[in-house]
Amino acid sequence: MILVNLFITVIYQPFLNLLVFFYWVLGILTQGNPDMGVAVILMTIVIRILLLPMSLAEDQGVAERRELDRRFREIETLYGADPIREREERKKLFRHHPKVVLAEAFSLLVQTTITLMLWKIFATGLEGQDIHLIYPFMPQVQLPFNLNFLGRFDLSKSNFWLNVIQSVMIFVVETTSILTSPYPPMKGEVVRLQLVLPLVSFLVFLNLPAGKKVFIIATLVISFLLQIYKYIKYRIEDYAAKVAAKAVEDELAAQQAAQPQS
Repeated sequence: MILVNLFITVIYQPFLNLLVFFYWVLGILTQGNPDMGVAVILMTIVIRILLLPMSLAEDQGVAERRELDRRFREIETLYGADPIREREERKKLFRHHPKVVLAEAFSLLVQTTITLMLWKIFATGLEGQDIHLIYPFMPQVQLPFNLNFLGRFDLSKSNFWLNVIQSVMIFVVETTSILTSPYPPMKGEVVRLQLVLPLVSFLVFLNLPAGKKVFIIATLVISFLLQIYKYIKYRIEDYAAKVAAKAVEDELAAQQAAQPQS
């Protein structure tokens, strides 16, 4: 019960109020016609900005995580017939890579917390059942909330086409990630990420409310834009490094040519 109350007070309540604040601002901008779907997208942007340091840290540890995954596969192959030895080797690997393990655990904790927060928002928050959690200093908004996103999608109900868009975006993001990564894809990674993941996601999220799908789609669009930005940045830095190396080469060659012949 203490953990539930802590979760509501520290995580859920602030983001619920943030969502309502965006909804109120949209009401002013649209002269009384706010769209909760747009408010969800704005909240998504804020969440992604807050998680940006963690995303950058994860990017820096990609090579180490890939190496760790490769070693796990080797251990599984070598000691698959000996569960005790396999468990001992896995423990040794964990001890040699504590930062990766802790980072993965922290990332999982954050993602789980966000998932629970969003589930509660879309299950009870958008329906107005948690209006008592709105801070007293918040501006008043007209109830019930307008859950008709873009005048077409009811955020409280499942929507087939938003589910299709979500799966397509997962495919696009994973494909872009593989194509722009400086590391070659691991065995089975292409099939798992580009085909299996979008299909499984389509089936798993089929009955979820459209509001949740709007959040996921917005998150995927931001991820796609970040991938393109990182790739362009990487290519510019790589080109600059090659130009600098060529300049050093040319300078050394000029120095050698300037030296008197013996």
